[in-house]
Amino acid sequence: MNIPSNVITLIAGVAMTLISLWYGQNHGLLPMAASNDAGQVDELFNFMMTIATGLFLLVEGVLIYCLIKFRRRKGDTTDGPPVEGNVPLEIVWTAIPTVIVFILAIYSFEIYNRMGGLDPMVAGDPGPNLAHAHHHHSELVALDPKQQNIALGLGVSPGSEQGVDPLEVKVNGIQYAWIFTYPESGVISGEIHVPVNRPVKLAMTGGDVIHAFWLPEFRIKQDVIPGRETNLVFTPNQVGEYPVICAELCGAYHGGMKTRLYVETEEDYQQWIQDNTFAMNGDIDESSVALNPPPISDREFLAPYANDLGVGSDTLAQLKSQS
Repeated sequence: MNIPSNVITLIAGVAMTLISLWYGQNHGLLPMAASNDAGQVDELFNFMMTIATGLFLLVEGVLIYCLIKFRRRKGDTTDGPPVEGNVPLEIVWTAIPTVIVFILAIYSFEIYNRMGGLDPMVAGDPGPNLAHAHHHHSELVALDPKQQNIALGLGVSPGSEQGVDPLEVKVNGIQYAWIFTYPESGVISGEIHVPVNRPVKLAMTGGDVIHAFWLPEFRIKQDVIPGRETNLVFTPNQVGEYPVICAELCGAYHGGMKTRLYVETEEDYQQWIQDNTFAMNGDIDESSVALNPPPISDREFLAPYANDLGVGSDTLAQLKSQS
């Protein structure tokens, strides 16, 4: 039974569309989404994967079909037909990618704008007109009142309608570490802790060269530039531990410039702030310290150090007695 070619083409098109739609939503290539904005980026990525899968199946399907259909037959030594071109076909395969690129450009522009990438928020006072015009907008530009420099950033500026004040954290990127300062409490740390479901605003600057603050699970990345302030505003929505990576080649040990971001409940975050404030102030609870500790032997005293050094406590005791 001969099946008409148009029916075969229709069946192949339906199958290709269904496979593309399924794989575009089930590719499993992205890490978990841990911020409010991550879902929007995932939507764009899934849309791109759907289109890419369809194009891959179309191109590879035509290629395999042509390899089989137009293969050289046994005993055939003639040349192939002299095909010079097909103008309608060339127009089609040029127009389709062009339309796809325009669609992706508009869609990605809309996602970026929804995430606050193109809406300026004024931090200084450049003028009443600009301040009034962008009173409820998000942050791309912030004016530093001290330096009068424009600071670039990304993230929807947390407004009063959310009812929650943002947690502000100052970030300093240096070779090869991240330093986080909490102005509210004065805590300085090499790792960042934030409460879940509370907007966080990072004010970042570089201490030496250009770095890039990247949170893969949050789908955000922002350059950290010496002498200028860049901002990131995001709202974490999943308690957990997430990597912070420098995504800009910043020197010989760039690959080791990593730390962790901890999203915690409000109670755990406040406890961390309290513990680190306590440690930084150097306060000592005298009730927990023995003023007259009982005497211990050299073996007992040196046992913890022996574990770290990989030698026996007897050997350390002998060294101590000889010194």
